[in-house]
Amino acid sequence: MQEISASAVSPELDGRQVRLKGWVEEIRELGGITFLILRDATGTAQITVPRKQVNGEINKVLSILNRESVIEIRGSVKRSEKARRGVEVIPDSMQVYSLAEKPLPMGVVDRVNVEADTRFDNRFMDLRKAERAVIFRVRSHMTLLLRKELERLGFVEVHTPKIVAEGAEGGATLFKVDYFGKKAYLAQSPQLYKQILMSSSLNRVYEIAPAYRAEPSDTVRHTSEFISFDAEMSFIDGLEDVLSTLEELMHSVLVQTAEQWRERIDDAGYAFPQPPRRPFRRLRYTECLDILNSEGNAVREGDDLDTEAEKIIGRAMAEKGYSMYFITHYPEAIKPFYIMEEGTYSLSFDLEFIGTEMASGGQREHRYQELVERMKKKQLDPKSFSFYLNAFRYGMPPHGGWGLGMDRLVSTFLNLGNIREAILFPRDRIRLAP
Repeated sequence: MQEISASAVSPELDGRQVRLKGWVEEIRELGGITFLILRDATGTAQITVPRKQVNGEINKVLSILNRESVIEIRGSVKRSEKARRGVEVIPDSMQVYSLAEKPLPMGVVDRVNVEADTRFDNRFMDLRKAERAVIFRVRSHMTLLLRKELERLGFVEVHTPKIVAEGAEGGATLFKVDYFGKKAYLAQSPQLYKQILMSSSLNRVYEIAPAYRAEPSDTVRHTSEFISFDAEMSFIDGLEDVLSTLEELMHSVLVQTAEQWRERIDDAGYAFPQPPRRPFRRLRYTECLDILNSEGNAVREGDDLDTEAEKIIGRAMAEKGYSMYFITHYPEAIKPFYIMEEGTYSLSFDLEFIGTEMASGGQREHRYQELVERMKKKQLDPKSFSFYLNAFRYGMPPHGGWGLGMDRLVSTFLNLGNIREAILFPRDRIRLAP
């Protein structure tokens, strides 16, 4: 007897004995026949039970069976023009692995709108929906592609501490932790550690791991815990080395994801943009100000670009055929201490995807004395960063890198509308469980 998936049940298997496992999606009675729809991770299959022709044990099971119970079916495949997909399975035995309680906390196939909070509270059941599960299958594959591309480009995967003594950016966006009576924080970025590694023989490193920001935001773009894809590379000739590497990564991963998942994404009802065209446009901060002013959005020189400004620039770039583009050379005053200055501007960038920031990065200040001065300018005490500064005292090559939000990338790619949809168990200002 062959064990197969629900989607593998086909008319070509007519007469074969098979074994299936899954959830009971639907139960219907019609003229002495019970119809079950069995669902697994691959799809569904119709189980047809002629009540008078099957053994009593099967009828006993049917009498107690509820939707979403987990069962095993052993039986024979039969062609049937009336059945879903032209095929059905007639059971010889039926075993209940787990009987679902009634009522269900939410439906799986019911065409009833369910509040997002209800879905997140019952994520285990929400993910039984094919259109939800495909989000995380796409995400998993996208992460796998990233790792393959990074390995090809000579990057080494690392894992840095998530309990730290100082934040990479300081400020009030740190979660405090009682670390055996000492003051500590949850890491908002692996920035300091990946820069330390640039002084080692690991010339190119990356990390895909959780990061934390204690921002009291209730937007569709922010959460308190997120997965950050960070990379750093040394012996660069300038900012363009970082931009071109990130561009190559993003283009390759998004093209491959679109090619391999288009059908299933379409079936799930998600619309996503065409993979970005290369080369990505490079826009200087000052060029963005010109675009915004022409649209009547007055952003003063030296101000950061807010969400509305990003969307205006995104529309302007879309009209020129760019879904992904870089905004470079922000004012140094609004960038962290580790970014290299260039006059009143900085060797920094954001990677934008359809008007939404995906990544921030730049060339770092690798010269010890200049870095200390940058810290003082930002009103930070260099003594608190001695563990970090030590790496710059004994030979640090020019380097740069980025941090990219994986949740945002997936959410924007699939046009989900809310970043929480791309996170298995979201953490925000009010959600701490499940």
